[in-house]
Amino acid sequence: MTESQTKFVELEKRKIEYKEWMEELGKATQAVADEIGGVGKFFQDESDGTVFKFVKPTGRFVYYEDVSYVRTKRTNEQKGTLSIKEAKEVGFEV
Repeated sequence: MTESQTKFVELEKRKIEYKEWMEELGKATQAVADEIGGVGKFFQDESDGTVFKFVKPTGRFVYYEDVSYVRTKRTNEQKGTLSIKEAKEVGFEV
């Protein structure tokens, strides 16, 4: 098999694990959204300062969630999906 075929087979074998992980993340996302008041609300990861905003997703992949999130960049990333300006505007120290 070619390198790309080998990679495909390896990834395909992990597909079920990934699907289960996505379902678990979706449930955790919904639980936090419910806890903080739903779409449009924010919370901050105390360990590294990342700010999360819960949003109504536009849909991606084939998997559609009821609730999703955007977040500020982590220290090792170029950019996040939530602007630092917006996080600061709602009162977070970033």
